[in-house]
Amino acid sequence: MAAPGPGEYFSVGSHVSCLTCLGQRLQGEVVAFDYPSKMLTLKCAPSSGKPNVSDVVLVNLAYVSEVDIISDRAETPPPLATLNFSKLVNRARAEKEDKLSQAYAISAGVSVEGQLLFQTIHKTIKDCKWQEKNILVMDDVVISPPYQVDNCKGKEGSALSHVRKIVEKHFRDVESQKSVPHSQQAPQTQKDSALSS
Repeated sequence: MAAPGPGEYFSVGSHVSCLTCLGQRLQGEVVAFDYPSKMLTLKCAPSSGKPNVSDVVLVNLAYVSEVDIISDRAETPPPLATLNFSKLVNRARAEKEDKLSQAYAISAGVSVEGQLLFQTIHKTIKDCKWQEKNILVMDDVVISPPYQVDNCKGKEGSALSHVRKIVEKHFRDVESQKSVPHSQQAPQTQKDSALSS
C-alpha cells in the first residue's frame, strides 16, 4: 500500500515495513503517526548493533512506494514515559552557555588553537571559562596566549599540575594528528569545521 488514504492511520505499537522511493527497506514499530503531514515515526533495530538501544526513523510517506503492516496492535499502547523537565532545562542552559562561550572566544579574537584547547579542557573540567583571551580553569589556573604548557600560571599544587597534564596531552594529540596523512584523518565534526573557518 502507498501512503494512507483518507481516514487510514497506523496504530502506535504496530509493526510495519516500508519501501522508500530509493529502494531502502525500513521495518520497525510505529511510535507515532501524524496524518496531516503523513509522517511516520518508527523504532527500528539499532544500526550500531548495540543491545538495549534503537534507531528512531522519521519516514515521510510521500516518498514511500509501499507500506506493509506486519502486525497490528489492537490494545491500547502503554503510557508515555514521563520527562524530567528540570534535567532538560539544565541541559539546555548548559548547551546555551557553551555556545555563548564559543561565540565570545571567536568575537574576542582567540586563536583556533586556543579555542580547541578550551574545548579539550572543558571536556574534563567543567569549571572553565574565558577571561578576555585567557582561559581560567577552576578560578585557580590561568592559561594565556599562545596557550602552551609554559603559559599555565597559578598557585603550585594539584590543580595546576592537572591542567598542565591536560595541555601537554592536548598538544601531543594535535601533533600525532598532524603526522597522520590528511586522507586518513577522521572527518571534522560540525563544531570543529565551524571553528576552523
